[in-house]
Amino acid sequence: MRYNLKVRIGILTGLVGLIFGFFIFKLMQMQIVQGKDYLEQAMAGSVSKQTVKAARGEIVDRNGKPLAVNKIGFDIVFYKEYMPSEKENEVILSLVKVLNGTGEEWIDNLPISKTEPFEFLSGEENESKITRLKKDLRLNVYATVQNVIDAMVGIYEIDTEGLTPQEIRIIAGVRYEMAQMDYSIPNPYTFASNISTDTVARIKENNVSLPGVDISENPIREYVNWNLAPHVIGQIGPIYKEEYEELKEKGYQMNDSVGKSGIEQAFEEYLRGKDGEKEITLNSNGELIEVKETVAPVPGNTVQLTIDSDLQKVAQEALEKQINYLRNNEPLGQGGEADSGAAVAVDVKTGEILAMATYPSYDLETYKNDYEKLRTDKRSPLLNRAIQGLYAPGSCFKPVVATAGMMEQQVTASHTVFCGMIYRAAFEEYQPRCLGYHANINVINALRVSCNIYFYDTGFHLGIDTLNKYADGYGIGQSTGIELPEQTGYMASPETAEMLGQNWEGGDILQASIGQSYTMISPLQLTNYVATIANRGKRMESHIVKQITNYEQNQTIKKTEPVVAHEFKDTVGAYNAINEGMILASSSIGTSGATFGSYYANHGIQIASKTGTPETNSEAYQNSTYITYAPADKPEIAIAVVIEKGWHGYTGAPVAKDIYDYYFGFTKGESPEDSQ
Repeated sequence: MRYNLKVRIGILTGLVGLIFGFFIFKLMQMQIVQGKDYLEQAMAGSVSKQTVKAARGEIVDRNGKPLAVNKIGFDIVFYKEYMPSEKENEVILSLVKVLNGTGEEWIDNLPISKTEPFEFLSGEENESKITRLKKDLRLNVYATVQNVIDAMVGIYEIDTEGLTPQEIRIIAGVRYEMAQMDYSIPNPYTFASNISTDTVARIKENNVSLPGVDISENPIREYVNWNLAPHVIGQIGPIYKEEYEELKEKGYQMNDSVGKSGIEQAFEEYLRGKDGEKEITLNSNGELIEVKETVAPVPGNTVQLTIDSDLQKVAQEALEKQINYLRNNEPLGQGGEADSGAAVAVDVKTGEILAMATYPSYDLETYKNDYEKLRTDKRSPLLNRAIQGLYAPGSCFKPVVATAGMMEQQVTASHTVFCGMIYRAAFEEYQPRCLGYHANINVINALRVSCNIYFYDTGFHLGIDTLNKYADGYGIGQSTGIELPEQTGYMASPETAEMLGQNWEGGDILQASIGQSYTMISPLQLTNYVATIANRGKRMESHIVKQITNYEQNQTIKKTEPVVAHEFKDTVGAYNAINEGMILASSSIGTSGATFGSYYANHGIQIASKTGTPETNSEAYQNSTYITYAPADKPEIAIAVVIEKGWHGYTGAPVAKDIYDYYFGFTKGESPEDSQ
């Protein structure tokens, strides 16, 4: 028994010794052989990835002149890996004092006034922000401003002792914005953007007392001419919380910017660069060990537009000048009420949009500060009238009827209709009038003097379905092809009347034949239509983007080729007659003769044009519509001008004249040779 006990104790002791020996061996291996590796692992703690922002692609005009570019800006950025959470409120207040000293602002989108007495901000945009704020704080819809501030004091652990109510409001506003932007190690928070070098210097001087705060150099969007084509170029803005769910699937972060309107929005996928990435390595104590870039950022592509920035400037200034002239010089009922309009110029052969002006407009630089004023302005300056405004074309529609009449062989160039000022041939109960007595008149002279009765009669015998077939071919009520959101409008018809909740009456065919009734089209459609006449029936799709290249503009990514949308086959010489009629309309014996046809004739350039004075839903005023192309024998450029409350079609002609002056390279009193 004793022997067995000794054996057992010996075996047990040996086993214990082996176990201890194994652990001693492993310990020696970990400390001596693998000590360095294990030490690094112990010290590493964690590795986080952080985005390196890519430069946004630029926007240039057809000649490569910059419209929207990038400049280096300085941002104040919070990095969570460096900033102790208990210091956040203190750091915010310190930074605010620095920025107050330099007169700069920080990002604060809290929908509460910044000074006492605190109150919720008014306006439609702020209503949704207030609702979301209360929901985020888990407050009921009846919560007051003070309820909201008190809730944020608790959530963000704001020590109110020694702080003024305004300082509490400031801290709360920044902390709420940080939460909205998902502030974390992967998502640094931008406290202020595009600060001055003076502010940069002050922050660097105080960097010891501002842990986690750094100055970041980032590309800042800059618009070369803040009021040039703002509706076309558009703007970028922050990602809102309600947008983020969709955008994060595309790789966006909460603190990114995204296109909000215009080309900036429509071509976001091309303009947006591909962000890079860097790794942030922290040890187990949360101390920074290493920062290294693992993926380099790739800048976005350059979008080249078809517009000529100088011609665009001319068009905008000419439109504004003419509207102001009418307001200041014409009596009411003759254009004195004019307050808005649009002008568009296109390349007849390609469909490229050379200029697209709308008035009133706005300034991209002051847009954010002026937004509420712009939104509530009754003239709707935020509306891109050139593609989103809808207008009756009036007598500018008559070439459509002329085209249909001749191509359907309802009339010929020599066929006449008797005009005795009252049209009695269609309906006893409805007998519309003409503004003149024209006796027997053919299509050429009917276009020259804009005889209503000729087009009443021709349209009546063609019928609305045939008129619509030709209107469709001209793109009326159709998409133009432009890459921006547009209103397509509609052509008068029984179906359109029903859609609008109206009854189609017999007399509507007569009104439709002179561009009235329910026909409503955009200025761009009007321009594309007259360009189709100039192009002898070939309608091109409109486009405003010429090509997309890489950032350096040395490689083409995508190029817009001209596309024929529709082509009329003219076997009867319809366009010869229409062209002649529109040339005569531009002469001293035509309805446009008071314009500038003779001026261009002196330079050897012949223009073709047509005026319209469409009635509106309000009997208080009439609009002005004007279409033209030149040179009439070999057309290059087509223009349409619409002036709301302009009363006479020819009031749009001076706008077209200024556009022609620039395009053809001469001004009043010069010959083409003198201007070269």
